Parts: sequence; structure tokens; C-alpha cells
Amino acid sequence: MSAEGGVLRIVARTPVSVPVSCPDCGAPSLRRHSGYQRRLADGAVGGRQVSIELTIRRLFCDAPECVRVTFAEQVEGLTVRYGRRTPQLKGLLSAISVALAGRAGERLVARLPVPVSRTTLLGLVMVLPDPPARTPRVLGVDEFATRKGHKYGTVLVDCETHAPIDLLPDREAATFAAWLTEHPGVEIICRDRGGAFADGARSAAPDAVQIADLWHIWHNLAEAVQRLVSKHSACLRDPGPDPESVPEVVCPPVSQAGRLAARVQQHHTAVHELLDQGLSARAVARRLDLARNTVRRYARAATWQELATGRWQNLPSTLDPYKPYLHRRWNEGHTSGAKLHAELRERGFTGSYSVVRDYLRRFRHAPAGTPPPPRPPGVRKVTGWITRNPDRMSDGDQQKLKAILARCPELEAATGHVRSFAAMMAIRSARRLPQWIADARADEHHGLRGFADGLLTDFDAVAQGLSTEWSSGCVEGRVTDIKLLKRQMAGRAGLPLLRKRVLLVAADRRQHRVTRPAVL
Repeated sequence: MSAEGGVLRIVARTPVSVPVSCPDCGAPSLRRHSGYQRRLADGAVGGRQVSIELTIRRLFCDAPECVRVTFAEQVEGLTVRYGRRTPQLKGLLSAISVALAGRAGERLVARLPVPVSRTTLLGLVMVLPDPPARTPRVLGVDEFATRKGHKYGTVLVDCETHAPIDLLPDREAATFAAWLTEHPGVEIICRDRGGAFADGARSAAPDAVQIADLWHIWHNLAEAVQRLVSKHSACLRDPGPDPESVPEVVCPPVSQAGRLAARVQQHHTAVHELLDQGLSARAVARRLDLARNTVRRYARAATWQELATGRWQNLPSTLDPYKPYLHRRWNEGHTSGAKLHAELRERGFTGSYSVVRDYLRRFRHAPAGTPPPPRPPGVRKVTGWITRNPDRMSDGDQQKLKAILARCPELEAATGHVRSFAAMMAIRSARRLPQWIADARADEHHGLRGFADGLLTDFDAVAQGLSTEWSSGCVEGRVTDIKLLKRQMAGRAGLPLLRKRVLLVAADRRQHRVTRPAVL
């Protein structure tokens, strides 16, 4: 044993008097053919790398019935065929590669010190066998993004153990159906409202009970409500006192939305006209001088009103803490934007002059001393009010929602349907579902008819979701785990490596929970 250049070198040899069994027939042998030296890396000791130089024998197999002539001896727990690392070191590097993958694992092992490259670590992950998995009785299925907006895969989860079972390369019905065909025995399938998973399950596992997840059902309802609120966004603004006391408030048209809305309407119309002519999104972007992502956003919107009232209306502003002071100075007659910006800077405001200027522009033509008009609630906020439990809303929000509903009969009717659906979900009463669908489809003015038609198409799965305890909640948790692993690998991992890490990390967690000692 010697220490040279920070490496602890151990020289050893196997004993010549100990017989070794043939790996094929198991017959012991002592007749030496030759010998050679193997160099093995082992775990670090005292901060030094360890290198084992082991001389082993090659022996003859004298059993007449064995086809092997010679074989090399192996030392149990120290050597394996073709291995240049000890099993202990290989197990350590494999555990690090499963937990951290390439670059992060490379930085950690360099500190041990057992320097290996990230390519080696990734290779160690890929040669590990998949953890054993049985065909689940209750299967959860959902999509996940390998490249958001462009490419998606499918994650399959055992809903009874919450363990991921497999990752599929896409979210197509045929791929899911092929997996079900190869793994018969699934009795219950928990899924979202997507048609691909429903079609795949229906074709490959017709006897399995399909359950539509309640969260996805409610999410679909909230999306329908948001589209309706966006369509009637003009109702969100308080018209102010009416000197002529008109007895009935009529929902105003949504076409009067200012210059921004006019531009959005113009672009939305132009994009859809060109797409209807057969042009691609790239060609439309070149024709209209727009970004391709902008063209896709216009293409996804059914109406231009969905884009005219963007989410920016409800985002917090750096000016919010200083608005009371700004209102007071404006009411005192100080209307210079530059002067007010300088005063705010003295009080800690870090925003630019344009922020103050744009905020003052909305009441620039009002008489001096008049407070600025309140900003109307945004589409997303009103959608949240409609879909929220009234008992969990503040009195102020309830009054604002009540005023909006009084101005718009369509939103008032939709709110009634939403709250009756929420009550049905709370008590898990699938018996009320047919009547709710009938009522929603009979009322053509509240904007939820499309959602009700979708429930009717997927009626059996929705009814099962309202009457059983199974859901896709555990699947959403596994999707979150996949996002974490993707970020660890900077989004560069392909599906084979991502699949391997998802399965192995989950198996390691289960094993850790089983072997973890109890805390007294």
C-alpha cells in the first residue's frame, strides 16, 4: 500500500491455493493457465482516491462435459466481469446519477473525490434495470410537456400506490391503447377530459371503468366562465350614477373597447381570414408582420374579446403603495407628471417616469380635485368571484360581484348554474347531473351550453367522477416531479433518460420510506 500524488494505491493478489468454481459448470479448479493484473477504482479514503491493483489467475476447467476451456477468477464483492470499479463504488455513482443526473452529479463526485464525467454518470443510469412494476388495478393517466406548447408525453401512475409506472412518448390514443393491450387487467382508469385517453381506453380496455377527474371538470367549467366574462367584459365597468334614472340596466355591447381593443379585433379578424385560406402560421406572421407566437395566440382565441381584456389588468404594480399619496397630490392641484414622479422617487419609488405618466393619463382630463376613477375588475378576477365559494369571499367582493351581475343577466344566469354545479360536486351527487345538464342546455343565453354538451358526451365518466373517491390527484403530483427532474437537466433530457430517472427516483423514495427507522 502506498500514497502517491493524492492516490492511495493498494497492491494485492488472490491466493494460489484456493480453488475457484467455473462460472458455467461450477466445477472447482486449481490448475493455473496464466495470470494478469486488474486495476480497480474504489471509494475514497481520507480524502484520497483509491486504486486497487489486483493480480488474478486464469484457470483451466477440467470438467469433460463443460465447453469452457479457461476462465478468469472473480473476487466476490470486489470484482465483476469487465468492471473497472468495485461494486460499492459503482453503486455509489449509480445512486448519485439517479438523484442528480449529469452535470450536477459530476460536480458532486469531484468533491468526494471520485472524478468521473457526466457522460459516465448518464451511462450508469441507463444500464440500471427498471424497477419491477405490476399491472395496476386503478390506473391514472395524464399528459406532461417535454417541450411546452410543442411536444407532450403521457405519464401512467398506479393510483393505489401513487407510483409512476411508465412514460409514453406522446399523448395519442393509439399509443395509450397499445400500452393497455400489452398490460391487460386494468379495472379503473382515472383521466382528464381529453378525448385521446378516453378513446384509447375505450378501444383497448372496454371493460374498464373510466373516471373523469373532478379537478379537470371544474377547470373546464372555469374556462367556460372566463370566456363568457371576457365576452361581456364591458359589463365589468361601473357606469356611474345615471341622472335620468333609467329603470333597467342593459348589458352594453362589447365593441366599444378603445384603441387597443380595435387593434386586437383587426388582427384577430385578419389572422383567422388568412388561416381559413390555408396559410400556415409562419406565412400569416410574415404577411401581417407579427411574431409567430402572437399569431398562434390569435388563432387559439375563438373571439377577439378573449384577448382584448388581458391578464395584465390585474397584475400588481410598483406604483400601488404610492397611489394614495399620488391621489392626494393630484386633488391638491399638482398635475405635473415629472414633479409627481420626482416626489415619489424621494419616498422610495423605483419605477420610471412612464409608469406615473401612464397612470395619470386615465384622469388627465378630469377637473382638478376629482379623484381618479376606480379601475374595473379584470376578467380573471370576476371569473374567480363567480367560481369561488361565496362564504369565502369578502363583503366588498360580494358587493362588487352583485353589482356586475345586476348589469348583465347572462353572467347572473351563469353564476346560478356554476354554484348549483359546485353544490353537486361538494356532496358527490351524480343523480343531479342529468337535471343540471338539461337546465344548462335549455338556457341558451348564459354561455355554458358548450360545457353542458361536453358533459353529456362524456356522461358516464363524469358521473363516475361525481360518485367515487378515485381521482387524478396523484398523477398531478407525479407531473410535478417530472417538471423538477426536467429542470435539473436543464430541459435537455430525452424521453429515455427522463423515463429512467422518473421510475428510479420514485422507487428510491419508496425504498427509503420502507427502510427509514422509526423516530421515537
